[in-house]
Amino acid sequence: MITTSTSKTSNGLTISKRIQERLVIGELTPKQVEDFQDFLSQVDRRLLYHPIITNNAYTRWFSQGKATDAELKHFIRQFSVFSNQFLVAALMKTINSPTLRQSRSSREILLNELGVIYRNPQQKIGSIPALTESEKDRQGDPELVNTEGTVDGGICRFRAAHFEWLLGVAEGLGFSFTDLGKRKHGRPTTLHFCDELIRLYGNDDPQIAEGASFAVENWAAAGFWQELEDGLSYIKQTRHPHLRLAFFTWHNRVEAQHAGHTLEELEAVYFSSQFNRAKFFQGGREILKAIAVFWDGLNSDRLNHIYR
Repeated sequence: MITTSTSKTSNGLTISKRIQERLVIGELTPKQVEDFQDFLSQVDRRLLYHPIITNNAYTRWFSQGKATDAELKHFIRQFSVFSNQFLVAALMKTINSPTLRQSRSSREILLNELGVIYRNPQQKIGSIPALTESEKDRQGDPELVNTEGTVDGGICRFRAAHFEWLLGVAEGLGFSFTDLGKRKHGRPTTLHFCDELIRLYGNDDPQIAEGASFAVENWAAAGFWQELEDGLSYIKQTRHPHLRLAFFTWHNRVEAQHAGHTLEELEAVYFSSQFNRAKFFQGGREILKAIAVFWDGLNSDRLNHIYR
């Protein structure tokens, strides 16, 4: 699906044009919209200003490009475990989706992770510009990636699977396929995060899953990808000119769309009589705690010179 822009401003979350239109046509009452705005303000305060979103010590350090080769390889290996194991959580989220619409939204993310390229229905066939190899690395190969659209009708390519992009980064550091992505490669803090993703993001209680999903996607859209890209770009410029960074540059560009999906999904479920605020915040808070365990674990490994 193609979404409108996310409704996060410098003053916090606010109602979208979709909600305003529903108010105009009488589908929602002024009181319902007022209550929803109050809820979004709570989401903003209680979730989106969590320290791991606003003050990630590890990614702030990483952005400087000072990681040694040992530190860089440790990061790539642990990130590969999270990236690969996320498929389990995404599948559970799809299986446990309470509605067809939410199932499709979950499949958008899962199938794109597996290599189905987003198709922009508004983009004419043959209109994709030719890029140099350097531009492909910064922006993503247009034959393998797109940052907007839908997987419905998209093309599946093995090389478009996100794990294969990450493998492309890792190969420049001497890793092979067998060195990455398995649970046996994960540190305890990494595996805790993976397990909590399965438990919360893929929870069979749709309220908890909704909160976890909203928190995960807004964490991903809040800037840590930019910090990773900044650090890796500096390392490529100064030490590893053949390092391929498309995995990180593409994610940095696409995550805002994922956050937009979750806001649209939240709007769809909030006005249901079954919506439970307490469970929503439970899912959000607990997954943010798990995210912090992952990044704080990497920072602790760095400070204690633990490389695996």
